[in-house]
Amino acid sequence: MIQKLRYTILFLLLIPFLTAFAQTAPKYEIRATWLTTLGGMDWPSAKAVSASGIKKQQEELCHILDELQQANFNTVLFQTRLRGDVIYPSQFEPFAESLTGTEGKNPGYDPLRFAIEECHKRGMELHAWIVAIPIGNTRQVRTLGKNALTRKHPSLCKQFNGSWYLDPGNPETDDYLANIVREIVSGYDVDGIHLDYIRYPEQGERFPDQSTYRKYGKKQDLKQWRRNNITRIVRRIYTETKSLKPWVKVSSSPIGKYRDTGRYSSQGWNAYDEVYQDAQQWLREGIHDALFPMMYFRGNHFYPFALDWKENKNGRWIVPGLGIYFLHPSELDWKLDEVVRQIYFIRSIGLDGQAYFRTRFLTDNTKGIFDEIKQHFYPLPAVVPPMTWTDSIAPSTPTNPVFISPERGVHLQWTASTDNLSPVYYRVYASDTYPVDTHNPANLIEARTDSTHYTYVPEVPWQEYLYWAVTAVDRCGNESEPLEFF
Repeated sequence: MIQKLRYTILFLLLIPFLTAFAQTAPKYEIRATWLTTLGGMDWPSAKAVSASGIKKQQEELCHILDELQQANFNTVLFQTRLRGDVIYPSQFEPFAESLTGTEGKNPGYDPLRFAIEECHKRGMELHAWIVAIPIGNTRQVRTLGKNALTRKHPSLCKQFNGSWYLDPGNPETDDYLANIVREIVSGYDVDGIHLDYIRYPEQGERFPDQSTYRKYGKKQDLKQWRRNNITRIVRRIYTETKSLKPWVKVSSSPIGKYRDTGRYSSQGWNAYDEVYQDAQQWLREGIHDALFPMMYFRGNHFYPFALDWKENKNGRWIVPGLGIYFLHPSELDWKLDEVVRQIYFIRSIGLDGQAYFRTRFLTDNTKGIFDEIKQHFYPLPAVVPPMTWTDSIAPSTPTNPVFISPERGVHLQWTASTDNLSPVYYRVYASDTYPVDTHNPANLIEARTDSTHYTYVPEVPWQEYLYWAVTAVDRCGNESEPLEFF
């Protein structure tokens, strides 16, 4: 008890000093949000049942992305597989009900492709968020009819507490999920695969997998066997993804408390013991690029566990997920400073960014959270750090600069760069001092352009810049030396 009290007092004493960290605008920081498509909770509110409905749906998404861009977010975790259904044309699963109001109905366009293109236009990454193990409650499964997994692959499915789940103990579950990942990674220019609910359900000790255990358990300890099942699926998905496109990031959102720590008890709710999710093992084994732990807690249920993730990150990224939905009066009615203190702390201990659950609570500015983030934490742009464990070789520097100065603004052209592993894109910088400091995020004008020419027309005359530079960036985030324009 004394140790817990000391830790709480220490953090309270640190708060005045942490403000300095929050005000420091880093160039490299993952700034992510979960954009939920299940039930249209974040998007879409309009249904794509006509040409005007498609247009409204697309305009709504663009508006959300515009708001995120203006707040200098750089990563969208876009819900792509919901509950045994998806938001793109798939050979394995039907279209989600939320797109048209009817399960399985084609919305008349490809929402995933559209979202990727619009994110990239705004310099943001899109990670395809896949809900892995749950496949729907009784109503959802019944609505899917003959397209339900329970009908197509009954041997893979288990019913538990009124819902259906894939059985992690069945090795064919690996194949099924790997097929979906392969379909997305090979068919779409995603920046990441993000696994949600890659675990056993709550009260997992009662999960009805006795027959599977008898067949595949080989007399292992039941709990460890279950952990090994989840890790086996993760390993397969990571390997599948990297074999197709090494630059595509693989991440997940584990329970926010890994296990009890020496600093504080998880009080019976943690990833390792309760839902058989050994996420820190995935980092040790190198079968994950990032974790977005769902740290939807306050006080000593947040800070000691954030430190534990930091101390066990094994050179990969930890991006705590913050439960901003608890700010809403209909939830737990948190005060805004609960989340503010958490962002301070994340930066102070050197974690790799923040993620917010979920987007609507950002764009609705619940308790002023969006204003706070924009004004005090993300006043300048930031980019996703390089994934150096996959590749650390930067592209060649662009060459042959052409600088054209029309009556207002500038037009830049250059010769394309090459890279050893992946396609490249370009970042554009400008300042009134020479040489342009490409390490300063204040000078970042365009986070991503896939073209070898760029036109800038300022909204107001005093946004003119004297000096310009362009760098090439590979899909792992390695950045070349700058090409200066005179």
